[in-house]
Amino acid sequence: MARKEKRTSFNEMLDALRAHGFEVSPSKAAPDAMQVTKNGVAAVLVPGVTDDRWESGGARLAVTPGVVVRGEIARLLDRGYQKFLKTSQYELPATAAHLQGIHAFEEELNRVTGALGLYNESLGTTSDLYQYDRVKGREAPQPKAQRPWELAGGH
Repeated sequence: MARKEKRTSFNEMLDALRAHGFEVSPSKAAPDAMQVTKNGVAAVLVPGVTDDRWESGGARLAVTPGVVVRGEIARLLDRGYQKFLKTSQYELPATAAHLQGIHAFEEELNRVTGALGLYNESLGTTSDLYQYDRVKGREAPQPKAQRPWELAGGH
């Protein structure tokens, strides 16, 4: 059975976010962008059209959710062995409290705005960037090992 949808405007969505305890303020990230903040985690929303991810068509993410560090929304960086919060000036190790805060913020934001909840996101926090140490240097060609019969020095 098809789900009945009620289309909400961008301003109605912002009002709903305010009603759920989010702080909404203008952002310089994009034209007509609004920063949505709650419990030290923020994201930037812009008016959008209906697409596969945002069913309501009222908003889309300009900046993905992240912890606010010195007034800037930090991106979540995964280095394989640990996650980090990265801003233009700082890179800090992400704690369990940071990750739980981002995850809770994303879930509540999706619920209020009508965004689709994806299975992999429901399992935990997903990162913006992935940089694994074990991949560094892999692309550099390794010199061929010499074979015994190719060694210099003959008989």
